[in-house]
Amino acid sequence: MGVDLRQVVAGILTITMFVMLGQMLHRDYFDAVQEKVQGDAHDIEFHGSKVAVEDGLVRAFEVGTKGPWMEDSHELKPCWSISQSDEAVSSKGYVTFSLTNGPEYHVSQITDAVMVAKHLGATLVLPDIRGSKPGDEMNFEDIYDVDKLIKTLESVVKVVRKLPSHVSLRDIAIVKVPTRVAEAYIKEHIDPIFKSKGNIRVTTYFPSVNLRKSSQGAETDPVSCLAMFGSLELQPAVNELVESMIQRLKTHSKKSGGRFIAIDLRVEILEKKNCHETGAVGSKTCYNAQEIALFLRKLGFDSDTTIYLTQPRWESSLNILKDIFPKTYTKEAIMPSDKKSKYLELENSEYENVIDFYISSRSDVFVPAIPGLFYANTVGKRIALGKPQVLVPAEISGTSGLPANYISPYISKKNHLAYSCFC
Repeated sequence: MGVDLRQVVAGILTITMFVMLGQMLHRDYFDAVQEKVQGDAHDIEFHGSKVAVEDGLVRAFEVGTKGPWMEDSHELKPCWSISQSDEAVSSKGYVTFSLTNGPEYHVSQITDAVMVAKHLGATLVLPDIRGSKPGDEMNFEDIYDVDKLIKTLESVVKVVRKLPSHVSLRDIAIVKVPTRVAEAYIKEHIDPIFKSKGNIRVTTYFPSVNLRKSSQGAETDPVSCLAMFGSLELQPAVNELVESMIQRLKTHSKKSGGRFIAIDLRVEILEKKNCHETGAVGSKTCYNAQEIALFLRKLGFDSDTTIYLTQPRWESSLNILKDIFPKTYTKEAIMPSDKKSKYLELENSEYENVIDFYISSRSDVFVPAIPGLFYANTVGKRIALGKPQVLVPAEISGTSGLPANYISPYISKKNHLAYSCFC
Protein backbone atom coordinates (compact mmCIF):
# COMPACT_ATOMS: atom_id res chain seq x y z
CA MET A 1 0.00 0.00 0.00
CA GLY A 2 1.40 3.41 -0.99
CA VAL A 3 2.17 6.15 1.50
CA ASP A 4 0.07 9.30 1.29
CA LEU A 5 2.60 12.15 1.22
CA ARG A 6 0.02 14.51 2.71
CA GLN A 7 -0.35 12.27 5.76
CA VAL A 8 3.43 12.18 6.24
CA VAL A 9 3.65 15.96 6.08
CA ALA A 10 0.71 16.33 8.46
CA GLY A 11 2.36 13.92 10.89
CA ILE A 12 5.62 15.86 10.83
CA LEU A 13 3.80 19.14 11.40
CA THR A 14 1.89 17.65 14.34
CA ILE A 15 5.09 16.39 16.00
CA THR A 16 6.76 19.75 15.44
CA MET A 17 3.80 21.54 16.99
CA PHE A 18 3.96 19.38 20.13
CA VAL A 19 7.73 19.92 20.47
CA MET A 20 7.26 23.69 20.20
CA LEU A 21 4.37 23.59 22.68
CA GLY A 22 6.48 21.63 25.14
CA GLN A 23 9.28 24.18 24.93
CA MET A 24 6.86 27.08 25.40
CA LEU A 25 5.30 25.45 28.46
CA HIS A 26 8.75 24.74 29.80
CA ARG A 27 9.74 28.38 29.55
CA ASP A 28 6.37 29.65 30.81
CA TYR A 29 6.89 27.58 33.95
CA PHE A 30 9.86 29.78 34.80
CA ASP A 31 7.61 32.80 34.30
CA ALA A 32 4.95 31.49 36.68
CA VAL A 33 7.29 30.38 39.46
CA GLN A 34 8.38 34.01 39.80
CA GLU A 35 5.24 34.74 41.82
CA LYS A 36 5.64 31.93 44.37
CA VAL A 37 8.92 32.62 46.06
CA GLN A 38 9.46 34.11 49.49
CA GLY A 39 12.25 36.63 49.98
CA ASP A 40 15.19 34.65 51.32
CA ALA A 41 18.54 35.58 49.84
CA HIS A 42 18.89 32.11 48.29
CA ASP A 43 15.33 31.40 47.21
CA ILE A 44 14.98 29.93 43.75
CA GLU A 45 12.75 31.36 41.07
CA PHE A 46 12.98 32.27 37.43
CA HIS A 47 11.26 34.56 35.01
CA GLY A 48 11.52 33.21 31.50
CA SER A 49 9.50 32.25 28.48
CA LYS A 50 10.40 31.28 24.96
CA VAL A 51 8.97 34.20 23.03
CA ALA A 52 9.57 36.02 19.80
CA VAL A 53 11.48 39.28 19.99
CA GLU A 54 9.53 42.35 18.94
CA ASP A 55 10.67 44.16 15.82
CA GLY A 56 13.31 46.72 16.60
CA LEU A 57 13.75 45.70 20.23
CA VAL A 58 16.98 43.82 19.69
CA ARG A 59 19.21 44.73 16.79
CA ALA A 60 20.56 42.30 14.24
CA PHE A 61 23.03 39.57 15.15
CA GLU A 62 26.49 40.38 13.92
CA VAL A 63 28.39 38.17 11.53
CA GLY A 64 32.13 37.56 11.55
CA THR A 65 32.74 37.84 15.31
CA LYS A 66 32.64 34.10 16.06
CA GLY A 67 29.30 34.03 17.77
CA PRO A 68 25.69 35.22 17.70
CA TRP A 69 26.47 38.56 19.31
CA MET A 70 23.90 41.31 19.26
CA GLU A 71 24.59 45.01 19.03
CA ASP A 72 23.71 47.08 22.06
CA SER A 73 20.59 49.16 21.61
CA HIS A 74 20.63 52.88 22.36
CA GLU A 75 21.04 53.76 26.02
CA LEU A 76 17.65 54.72 27.43
CA LYS A 77 16.96 58.03 29.12
CA PRO A 78 15.06 58.57 32.37
CA CYS A 79 11.45 59.46 31.60
CA TRP A 80 10.45 60.33 35.14
CA SER A 81 10.29 63.90 36.34
CA ILE A 82 10.19 65.26 39.87
CA SER A 83 7.31 67.69 40.33
CA GLN A 84 7.15 70.42 42.95
CA SER A 85 4.92 68.21 45.08
CA ASP A 86 7.66 65.56 45.11
CA GLU A 87 10.27 67.88 46.58
CA ALA A 88 11.72 67.17 50.00
CA VAL A 89 9.80 68.24 53.08
CA SER A 90 11.79 68.46 56.29
CA SER A 91 10.53 66.96 59.53
CA LYS A 92 11.84 66.12 62.97
CA GLY A 93 11.52 62.37 62.49
CA TYR A 94 14.08 59.93 61.10
CA VAL A 95 13.93 56.75 59.00
CA THR A 96 16.78 54.27 59.47
CA PHE A 97 17.49 51.00 57.63
CA SER A 98 20.24 48.57 56.62
CA LEU A 99 21.30 47.13 53.28
CA THR A 100 21.41 43.32 53.45
CA ASN A 101 21.83 40.15 51.37
CA GLY A 102 23.83 41.64 48.50
CA PRO A 103 23.53 44.36 45.84
CA GLU A 104 20.48 42.82 44.16
CA TYR A 105 18.59 43.39 47.42
CA HIS A 106 20.18 46.77 48.08
CA VAL A 107 18.43 48.22 45.02
CA SER A 108 15.01 47.35 46.42
CA GLN A 109 15.86 48.26 50.01
CA ILE A 110 17.07 51.76 49.19
CA THR A 111 13.97 52.32 47.05
CA ASP A 112 11.56 51.28 49.79
CA ALA A 113 13.36 53.35 52.45
CA VAL A 114 13.32 56.44 50.24
CA MET A 115 9.63 55.96 49.47
CA VAL A 116 8.79 55.68 53.17
CA ALA A 117 10.88 58.72 54.17
CA LYS A 118 9.50 60.78 51.29
CA HIS A 119 5.84 60.11 51.99
CA LEU A 120 6.27 60.58 55.74
CA GLY A 121 8.21 63.80 55.27
CA ALA A 122 11.03 62.25 57.33
CA THR A 123 14.82 62.52 57.18
CA LEU A 124 16.62 59.44 55.86
CA VAL A 125 19.70 58.18 57.70
CA LEU A 126 22.51 56.69 55.62
CA PRO A 127 22.34 52.88 55.99
CA ASP A 128 25.03 50.45 57.02
CA ILE A 129 25.65 47.26 55.01
CA ARG A 130 25.21 43.85 56.63
CA GLY A 131 26.27 40.49 55.27
CA SER A 132 24.64 37.10 55.68
CA LYS A 133 26.69 36.16 58.76
CA PRO A 134 26.43 37.75 62.22
CA GLY A 135 29.07 40.45 62.59
CA ASP A 136 29.43 41.04 58.84
CA GLU A 137 28.99 44.79 58.82
CA MET A 138 30.36 47.53 56.60
CA ASN A 139 29.90 51.25 56.20
CA PHE A 140 27.87 52.48 53.24
CA GLU A 141 30.91 54.33 51.87
CA ASP A 142 32.94 51.09 51.77
CA ILE A 143 31.00 50.13 48.66
CA TYR A 144 28.83 52.99 47.48
CA ASP A 145 29.32 56.67 46.67
CA VAL A 146 27.85 58.68 49.56
CA ASP A 147 27.99 62.07 47.84
CA LYS A 148 26.21 60.67 44.78
CA LEU A 149 23.39 59.28 46.91
CA ILE A 150 22.88 62.51 48.86
CA LYS A 151 23.02 64.72 45.76
CA THR A 152 20.66 62.48 43.77
CA LEU A 153 18.04 62.36 46.49
CA GLU A 154 18.31 65.96 47.73
CA SER A 155 15.34 67.01 45.62
CA VAL A 156 12.99 64.50 47.28
CA VAL A 157 14.33 63.57 50.72
CA LYS A 158 16.93 64.88 53.14
CA VAL A 159 19.73 62.38 53.87
CA VAL A 160 22.03 62.57 56.90
CA ARG A 161 25.12 60.46 57.48
CA LYS A 162 24.38 59.53 61.10
CA LEU A 163 21.47 59.43 63.48
CA PRO A 164 21.73 62.41 65.85
CA SER A 165 23.09 61.52 69.29
CA HIS A 166 19.97 62.78 71.06
CA VAL A 167 17.82 60.12 69.36
CA SER A 168 17.69 56.97 71.49
CA LEU A 169 17.45 53.58 69.83
CA ARG A 170 14.60 52.83 72.24
CA ASP A 171 12.59 55.53 70.51
CA ILE A 172 12.79 53.83 67.13
CA ALA A 173 9.93 51.53 66.07
CA ILE A 174 10.77 48.65 63.70
CA VAL A 175 8.43 48.54 60.72
CA LYS A 176 8.33 45.81 58.08
CA VAL A 177 7.29 46.87 54.59
CA PRO A 178 6.71 44.79 51.44
CA THR A 179 9.07 45.50 48.59
CA ARG A 180 7.77 48.05 46.06
CA VAL A 181 5.82 49.66 48.88
CA ALA A 182 3.19 52.12 47.67
CA GLU A 183 2.08 55.46 49.05
CA ALA A 184 -1.33 54.09 50.07
CA TYR A 185 0.31 51.35 52.17
CA ILE A 186 2.60 53.89 53.83
CA LYS A 187 -0.32 56.16 54.77
CA GLU A 188 -2.40 53.32 56.19
CA HIS A 189 0.18 51.16 57.96
CA ILE A 190 3.29 53.24 58.65
CA ASP A 191 2.21 56.83 59.12
CA PRO A 192 0.31 56.13 62.39
CA ILE A 193 3.38 54.42 63.88
CA PHE A 194 5.65 57.26 62.76
CA LYS A 195 3.35 59.87 64.30
CA SER A 196 3.29 57.89 67.54
CA LYS A 197 7.02 57.10 67.85
CA GLY A 198 8.60 59.91 65.84
CA ASN A 199 11.33 57.66 64.38
CA ILE A 200 11.20 54.29 62.61
CA ARG A 201 13.51 51.58 61.31
CA VAL A 202 12.40 50.07 57.99
CA THR A 203 13.06 46.44 57.05
CA THR A 204 11.95 45.23 53.64
CA TYR A 205 10.50 41.78 53.12
CA PHE A 206 9.97 40.12 49.76
CA PRO A 207 6.60 38.38 49.32
CA SER A 208 7.82 37.85 45.76
CA VAL A 209 10.70 39.16 43.69
CA ASN A 210 8.58 40.08 40.70
CA LEU A 211 9.96 43.16 38.98
CA ARG A 212 7.37 43.34 36.23
CA LYS A 213 5.75 46.60 35.33
CA SER A 214 2.52 47.52 37.06
CA SER A 215 -0.74 46.97 35.21
CA GLN A 216 -1.51 49.01 32.14
CA GLY A 217 -2.42 52.59 32.95
CA ALA A 218 -0.94 52.50 36.45
CA GLU A 219 1.27 55.47 37.19
CA THR A 220 4.91 54.91 38.13
CA ASP A 221 6.08 56.87 41.15
CA PRO A 222 8.96 59.12 39.98
CA VAL A 223 10.52 58.98 43.45
CA SER A 224 10.68 55.18 43.18
CA CYS A 225 12.35 55.43 39.75
CA LEU A 226 14.89 57.94 41.01
CA ALA A 227 15.79 55.84 44.04
CA MET A 228 15.96 52.52 42.19
CA PHE A 229 17.94 53.62 39.15
CA GLY A 230 19.67 56.85 40.14
CA SER A 231 20.89 56.65 43.73
CA LEU A 232 23.39 53.78 44.05
CA GLU A 233 26.78 54.05 42.38
CA LEU A 234 30.01 52.34 43.35
CA GLN A 235 32.55 54.38 45.26
CA PRO A 236 35.62 55.22 43.12
CA ALA A 237 38.01 52.48 44.34
CA VAL A 238 35.48 49.66 43.88
CA ASN A 239 34.37 51.05 40.53
CA GLU A 240 37.99 51.20 39.37
CA LEU A 241 38.44 47.54 40.33
CA VAL A 242 35.32 46.48 38.42
CA GLU A 243 36.47 48.45 35.37
CA SER A 244 39.90 46.80 35.46
CA MET A 245 38.34 43.32 35.60
CA ILE A 246 36.04 44.12 32.69
CA GLN A 247 39.02 45.32 30.67
CA ARG A 248 40.88 42.06 31.38
CA LEU A 249 37.89 40.09 30.13
CA LYS A 250 37.77 42.22 26.99
CA THR A 251 41.50 41.64 26.45
CA HIS A 252 40.90 37.89 26.50
CA SER A 253 38.09 38.38 23.94
CA LYS A 254 39.99 39.89 21.01
CA LYS A 255 38.74 37.28 18.55
CA SER A 256 35.14 38.16 19.39
CA GLY A 257 35.61 41.90 19.23
CA GLY A 258 36.18 42.32 22.96
CA ARG A 259 32.83 40.76 23.83
CA PHE A 260 32.28 38.42 26.77
CA ILE A 261 29.48 36.52 28.53
CA ALA A 262 28.68 36.74 32.24
CA ILE A 263 26.92 33.74 33.79
CA ASP A 264 25.32 33.80 37.23
CA LEU A 265 26.23 30.26 38.28
CA ARG A 266 27.00 29.42 41.91
CA VAL A 267 27.65 25.81 42.85
CA GLU A 268 26.38 26.03 46.43
CA ILE A 269 22.96 27.14 45.18
CA LEU A 270 22.88 24.51 42.44
CA GLU A 271 23.30 21.90 45.16
CA LYS A 272 20.25 23.05 47.11
CA LYS A 273 17.20 20.82 47.07
CA ASN A 274 15.00 23.32 45.23
CA CYS A 275 17.38 23.43 42.27
CA HIS A 276 16.06 20.37 40.44
CA GLU A 277 13.76 19.12 37.68
CA THR A 278 10.08 19.56 38.40
CA GLY A 279 8.83 16.93 35.99
CA ALA A 280 6.49 19.38 34.25
CA VAL A 281 7.45 19.13 30.57
CA GLY A 282 11.05 18.71 31.71
CA SER A 283 10.93 22.08 33.46
CA LYS A 284 13.92 23.11 35.54
CA THR A 285 14.51 25.82 38.07
CA CYS A 286 18.23 26.23 37.33
CA TYR A 287 21.02 24.86 35.14
CA ASN A 288 24.43 23.39 35.87
CA ALA A 289 27.73 23.99 34.09
CA GLN A 290 27.31 21.22 31.53
CA GLU A 291 23.78 22.31 30.60
CA ILE A 292 24.86 25.93 30.22
CA ALA A 293 27.82 24.90 28.05
CA LEU A 294 25.57 22.92 25.71
CA PHE A 295 23.02 25.74 25.63
CA LEU A 296 25.63 28.28 24.53
CA ARG A 297 27.21 25.97 21.95
CA LYS A 298 23.83 25.23 20.38
CA LEU A 299 23.20 28.96 20.13
CA GLY A 300 26.39 29.27 18.11
CA PHE A 301 28.91 30.70 20.56
CA ASP A 302 32.43 29.74 19.53
CA SER A 303 34.77 27.78 21.82
CA ASP A 304 36.99 30.86 21.93
CA THR A 305 34.24 32.86 23.71
CA THR A 306 35.28 34.48 26.99
CA ILE A 307 33.04 33.71 29.98
CA TYR A 308 32.90 35.23 33.46
CA LEU A 309 31.31 33.17 36.27
CA THR A 310 29.88 34.54 39.49
CA GLN A 311 31.03 31.35 41.25
CA PRO A 312 33.41 32.54 44.04
CA ARG A 313 36.15 29.91 43.58
CA TRP A 314 36.78 27.22 41.00
CA GLU A 315 34.99 23.91 41.55
CA SER A 316 35.66 20.62 39.75
CA SER A 317 32.02 20.52 38.59
CA LEU A 318 32.83 23.52 36.38
CA ASN A 319 35.52 21.67 34.42
CA ILE A 320 33.07 20.59 31.72
CA LEU A 321 32.30 24.25 30.99
CA LYS A 322 36.00 25.06 30.72
CA ASP A 323 36.55 22.05 28.45
CA ILE A 324 34.05 23.49 25.97
CA PHE A 325 34.91 27.16 26.59
CA PRO A 326 38.56 27.29 27.73
CA LYS A 327 38.40 31.04 28.41
CA THR A 328 36.13 30.66 31.43
CA TYR A 329 37.14 32.64 34.51
CA THR A 330 36.10 33.32 38.09
CA LYS A 331 37.06 36.44 40.05
CA GLU A 332 40.29 34.98 41.40
CA ALA A 333 41.64 34.50 37.86
CA ILE A 334 41.09 38.05 36.59
CA MET A 335 41.36 40.22 39.68
CA PRO A 336 44.67 42.12 39.97
CA SER A 337 46.88 40.31 42.50
CA ASP A 338 47.40 43.42 44.61
CA LYS A 339 43.64 43.69 45.19
CA LYS A 340 42.94 40.14 46.31
CA SER A 341 43.85 40.60 49.97
CA LYS A 342 41.16 43.28 50.34
CA TYR A 343 38.44 42.03 48.03
CA LEU A 344 38.78 38.22 47.96
CA GLU A 345 40.42 37.01 51.14
CA LEU A 346 37.91 38.40 53.64
CA GLU A 347 35.17 36.27 55.18
CA ASN A 348 32.71 39.02 54.32
CA SER A 349 31.62 38.41 50.72
CA GLU A 350 29.88 41.75 50.08
CA TYR A 351 32.67 42.97 47.82
CA GLU A 352 32.48 39.80 45.75
CA ASN A 353 28.71 40.06 45.39
CA VAL A 354 29.00 43.66 44.23
CA ILE A 355 31.70 42.78 41.69
CA ASP A 356 29.49 40.02 40.27
CA PHE A 357 26.46 42.28 40.02
CA TYR A 358 28.20 45.11 38.20
CA ILE A 359 30.18 42.90 35.81
CA SER A 360 26.98 41.00 34.96
CA SER A 361 25.24 44.31 34.31
CA ARG A 362 27.99 45.42 31.93
CA SER A 363 28.75 42.20 30.05
CA ASP A 364 27.80 41.84 26.39
CA VAL A 365 25.65 38.80 27.20
CA PHE A 366 24.16 37.80 30.53
CA VAL A 367 22.96 34.24 31.24
CA PRO A 368 21.14 33.62 34.53
CA ALA A 369 21.78 29.95 35.26
CA ILE A 370 20.10 30.55 38.61
CA PRO A 371 16.81 32.44 38.92
CA GLY A 372 16.19 35.09 41.54
CA LEU A 373 16.46 38.75 42.39
CA PHE A 374 20.05 38.89 41.09
CA TYR A 375 18.67 38.04 37.67
CA ALA A 376 15.76 40.49 37.88
CA ASN A 377 17.78 43.51 39.05
CA THR A 378 20.67 42.78 36.70
CA VAL A 379 18.17 42.89 33.83
CA GLY A 380 16.91 46.25 35.12
CA LYS A 381 20.38 47.78 35.01
CA ARG A 382 21.03 46.28 31.58
CA ILE A 383 17.81 47.76 30.18
CA ALA A 384 18.89 51.21 31.32
CA LEU A 385 22.34 50.69 29.76
CA GLY A 386 20.95 49.47 26.42
CA LYS A 387 22.29 45.92 26.82
CA PRO A 388 19.33 43.68 25.91
CA GLN A 389 21.10 40.36 25.30
CA VAL A 390 19.93 38.42 28.36
CA LEU A 391 19.54 34.76 27.44
CA VAL A 392 17.39 32.59 29.71
CA PRO A 393 18.67 29.00 29.41
CA ALA A 394 16.67 26.01 28.25
CA GLU A 395 17.26 22.52 26.91
CA ILE A 396 17.40 22.95 23.14
CA SER A 397 16.16 19.99 21.14
CA GLY A 398 18.23 19.35 18.04
CA THR A 399 21.67 20.67 17.25
CA SER A 400 21.08 24.41 17.24
CA GLY A 401 18.78 27.22 18.33
CA LEU A 402 18.16 30.89 17.65
CA PRO A 403 19.34 33.21 20.44
CA ALA A 404 16.43 35.57 19.79
CA ASN A 405 14.07 32.84 21.00
CA TYR A 406 15.70 32.82 24.44
CA ILE A 407 15.79 36.54 25.20
CA SER A 408 14.45 37.20 28.69
CA PRO A 409 10.73 38.08 28.57
CA TYR A 410 11.53 41.00 30.84
CA ILE A 411 13.07 42.41 27.64
CA SER A 412 11.22 40.70 24.80
CA LYS A 413 7.84 41.61 26.31
CA LYS A 414 9.10 44.92 27.71
CA ASN A 415 7.44 44.07 31.00
CA HIS A 416 10.29 44.88 33.39
CA LEU A 417 9.74 47.71 35.86
CA ALA A 418 12.65 49.54 34.23
CA TYR A 419 10.51 50.19 31.15
CA SER A 420 8.23 52.29 33.36
CA CYS A 421 11.17 54.51 34.30
CA PHE A 422 13.17 54.73 31.06
CA CYS A 423 12.17 55.74 27.54
